[in-house]
Parts: sequence; C-alpha cells; structure tokens
Amino acid sequence: MHIRAILTDIEGTTTPIAFVHEALFPYARARLAEFCKRHAGEPRIAAVLREARELAGKRDLDLDGTIALLIGWIDEDRKAGPLKTLQGFIWRKGYEDGVLKGQVYADAAASLARWHALGLKLFVYSSGSEEAQKLIFGHSDKGDLAPLFSGFFDTRVGAKVEAASYEAIAKATGFAPGEMLFLSDHAGEVEAAKSAGLRVARIDRALAPEASAEEAGILVAGSFGPVERAFGLAQA
Repeated sequence: MHIRAILTDIEGTTTPIAFVHEALFPYARARLAEFCKRHAGEPRIAAVLREARELAGKRDLDLDGTIALLIGWIDEDRKAGPLKTLQGFIWRKGYEDGVLKGQVYADAAASLARWHALGLKLFVYSSGSEEAQKLIFGHSDKGDLAPLFSGFFDTRVGAKVEAASYEAIAKATGFAPGEMLFLSDHAGEVEAAKSAGLRVARIDRALAPEASAEEAGILVAGSFGPVERAFGLAQA
C-alpha cells in the first residue's frame, strides 16, 4: 500500500534527547513554583492544580504542597497530564521570549519539508503535550516548522507502546494503517505501531547518519535520509 502519511515521534527522533532533558525540563522546574504562585488564582491554573491533587489522591494539599508534588513528578520524569499542561504554559513564555528554541535535526527538518511539499500528510505522536509539540516545531532552530503538520497527538490517545493507540490515530486521521509510516527511536513504540498495521522504521541516532540495517524485519536508520530512500518517499 502506498504511503500517504508520516507519523513521527519527537524525542530522539526529530529532536535530541538532551534538549528535552537538559534544556526544557530544567527550565520548567526552575520556574514552576513562581509560576504557580503567581497564577494560582486564575481559573485555568487553579483547575490544573486541582487536577494534580486529585490525580495524586491528595485533595487537601495546600499550594506549597501541590508545588512540591509537581516538582517531585518532574524529578521522577512522570508523564502526568497536569504537569505537562503547566510545563507547556511555562515553556511558551520561554519560547516567546527567545530564551528557548526547539532543536530539530537538520535531516529531519529537510525530509519533513520535502514530504510536505510532495503532498504527504505529516503528524506528530509524542509523550509531550500537543502544546509542547507545537512549541518545539513552531519555535525551532530550523524556523517555524509547525505549518508542515496536519495534526498532533499526545498520550491522551493512549500509551505509545499499545497498538490500539496507533489504530486510533489512523482512524482519527482518516488513513488506513498501511498508508501511514511511523518513525521513532523507541523499539517498543515501533513494534506497537507495526502490530497496528502501520509501516515503521526505527531511528537510531547512535549510527552513522547514512547507515541502515534490518532488525527483525524493521528498518533501522541513523537518520531520516535512509528512511526516505528505502520507502521511496523522495518520489512519493
């Protein structure tokens, strides 16, 4: 079946893992307490803080306790919805002020632009919130890449290692699973997408950029270039 859409992960695939863990997370952690105290009276922030307490089963926590809870989640690298929402608010300010700039691998940016120009539909599926995804690509070091994408998905659609999540994304986008190619650095995610019927390739940035191999019937490539050639996407 001809590939008509690309679904890509972010961390380790289009964007260095170090940017997320060494730039984004510390930036939000350092500003979370001040942000919560300054905006706790606003309805949308109050709702997120309440959601965090409910998720933790600690509805009686005061503001300082809730902040401590959230910071603990950051340190645990917990993928909690309320935390992701607050991080998104904090990161937006950083991006808008020019303090943060999303890092995107040059090969990924070039391939995504080519695929978009050829009429392929591009989508993102990441554990980061949809807001965070749009910020990384919209304020990237390769320019505003957000308009290249037709949709963004986060773990509200389901866990990234469950085939049902990819089935749901295919249904939401209107493409048959076999018409979609999923790219990720995570073997478990790739296996789940393959189980759902998607075409798949695993990106391994530890390989040389032009290197590629096949492992258990799955293409493993050092960059987007070998993927583009293997699936004939330059002439899609």
